[in-house]
Amino acid sequence: MATTTIRVDKKTHATLLELGSASGSSLMETVRDAAEALRRQRFAQQVAGELVALHGNTSAWAEYLADAESTAVADGVR
Repeated sequence: MATTTIRVDKKTHATLLELGSASGSSLMETVRDAAEALRRQRFAQQVAGELVALHGNTSAWAEYLADAESTAVADGVR
């Protein structure tokens, strides 16, 4: 795997080392996990924002709910 160098302040470096140490991960794994967590968080924020906007449009929201209902898979849990 090709690598590169990134520059971070000392506090961030210490935090990354602490997180890695706590989970038994290398610094590289910790940075990779942190980047993935941030990507997922931003995606979730985007989806939440889009749902808020969709909910503000009554007809679009009703269509969304109807689509969700028609494609729902029963899991047997009530």
